[in-house]
Amino acid sequence: MSYILLTGGAGYIGSHTALELLNAGFKVLSFDNFSNSSDAALKRVEQLSGEPVVSIKGDIRDEAALRQLFSDYNISAVVHFAGLKAVGESTQIPLHYYDNNVAGTVTLCRIMRESGVKKLVFSSSATVYGDAKQVPIPETSPRSATNPYGQSKLMIEHILEDLVQAEPDWGITLLRYFNPVGAHDSGRIGEDPNGIPNNLMPFISQVAVGKREKLSVFGADYPTHDGTGVRDYIHVVDLARGHVKALQYLQQHNGIEAINLGTGTGYSVLDMVNAFSRVNNIAVPYQIAPRRPGDIATCYAEPGKAEKLLGWQAEKTLDDMVRDSWRWQSANPNGYKS
Repeated sequence: MSYILLTGGAGYIGSHTALELLNAGFKVLSFDNFSNSSDAALKRVEQLSGEPVVSIKGDIRDEAALRQLFSDYNISAVVHFAGLKAVGESTQIPLHYYDNNVAGTVTLCRIMRESGVKKLVFSSSATVYGDAKQVPIPETSPRSATNPYGQSKLMIEHILEDLVQAEPDWGITLLRYFNPVGAHDSGRIGEDPNGIPNNLMPFISQVAVGKREKLSVFGADYPTHDGTGVRDYIHVVDLARGHVKALQYLQQHNGIEAINLGTGTGYSVLDMVNAFSRVNNIAVPYQIAPRRPGDIATCYAEPGKAEKLLGWQAEKTLDDMVRDSWRWQSANPNGYKS
């Protein structure tokens, strides 16, 4: 029996991907240091799927622990989620981001190579496009980064491209996510950020559940239909299914491909607030605040390559996203501590 190793498997996207992999017949092994996640998520994944998840606590920078992991388990491929991901925080502690995200990935790849495992799905980000000059954004768009978090993702992409150039028997997909939102429709697993949320949807949900007084909308003077920033929001279950498709693709292909995972549709901050209020029949108080440095006006994907190569496209609607977000938050007001 072989396992798919999920680094950061207990996190928001990792746990949803674990569930979709189990539903597709794969065996799942999670390796997570629980710095921004909870083992409770994987327990709930087991309950939802009726299948076991092997969960090992460890850090991808720990070479000895990784070597032991690959020795103890028959691993056929890796989905690499483990990483720090807060843009603002990355500007304050950049060395920590580069050590964790970049050095951790190099260590992981070194142990993979030692163990003869050369199939990797990497959790990248649309931040590698910087302030893109065209939307929708194709995979061929020039890359740049406006903060250390984005820079760490971009560095890893370059490292993995160099690796495949040197060793063409690797098979790697770089999945560039747009803005994951929502939760599993059971309401049992979802996004559970530490402290103040960095992302829009958990902040809206926490205002709606009464944990926070109001939402700050950063900037209402962008050149968009209502002045607020426009992003491509993708349901986390659609995103998770994209990873399953990417693994299936790698079973037949070597080389490296960068693939956008998004809907191809942009929604503004106020579109999201209004949809949440309408679908869930609950008010979300907000205030307009100054723009944040580094934010851009509009960002959404050209998702055609994912459909062509992986046979994948987003299926969930905006109403699904806000309904599932509220179902998770209202059933778990304190996240996995509820």
